[in-house]
Amino acid sequence: MSGATDQPASPFDLMAPGYDDRFTRSLIGRLMRQAVWRHLDTAFAPGDRVLELSCGTGEDAVYLGRRGVRVIATDVSEGMLAVARAKVAASGLGASVHVARLDLHELAQPEALELFTGAPFDGALANFGGLNCVADQRGLAAGLARLLRPGAPALLCVMGPLVPWEWGWYLGRGEPRKALRRLRSGGVRWRDLTITYPSIGALRRAYGPWFTPVRVSAIGALLPPSYVEEWARGRPGLTWALHRFERLMEGVPPLPWLADHYLVELRRR
Repeated sequence: MSGATDQPASPFDLMAPGYDDRFTRSLIGRLMRQAVWRHLDTAFAPGDRVLELSCGTGEDAVYLGRRGVRVIATDVSEGMLAVARAKVAASGLGASVHVARLDLHELAQPEALELFTGAPFDGALANFGGLNCVADQRGLAAGLARLLRPGAPALLCVMGPLVPWEWGWYLGRGEPRKALRRLRSGGVRWRDLTITYPSIGALRRAYGPWFTPVRVSAIGALLPPSYVEEWARGRPGLTWALHRFERLMEGVPPLPWLADHYLVELRRR
């Protein structure tokens, strides 16, 4: 995997020091992550070796490591990786969780297999929108397929294009551009990145040649997006009720298609 010495800075480096305070430890962030963890518990067993893409500050890697899952946690941001390494060390999981730099665009290259030792992996995880920074989902899918054994699960949590919460929240504040930003053709420019919002159908088609769809779940359809945290903290009872009802209905159409994030579970053919 890539070294860190001569790599360009990532836009996420500046976000890294405060990311856990803004999202991981927030009420909405905790509920959304718990919703994803329910599926991780089913997909990955102790002893499995899992590749995590866009690991951020390592919260999911530490969770899996504590359950006995071996994790190679990767991210392009050295700032995020520094927080993740410290978190892994503080948790005493250095033997089971390895943190390394990886640009997702590298996986689309045929030589991507050479970046890893011990492949194929028993599964893969990409949580909370890391894949939205990649325009070539088909190339990424092909690269990921080369790294997974047949039958391995891949859980991909992606920001979707249709979010009624977002429409109502920003239109109500007179910000139509923000309200409809996910619908823009070609994605949204953020710093030096282009963020895209693939539909569930588009993602399934991109991964279809190598992966079989298992299920799709809503992560933030009834539960509001993370930027509504102040509203949610002022209404904890309602927020928890929305979360509980969403968990009961998370796979029922059209909820996954109308969520801030959707979780697609695939299986390597």
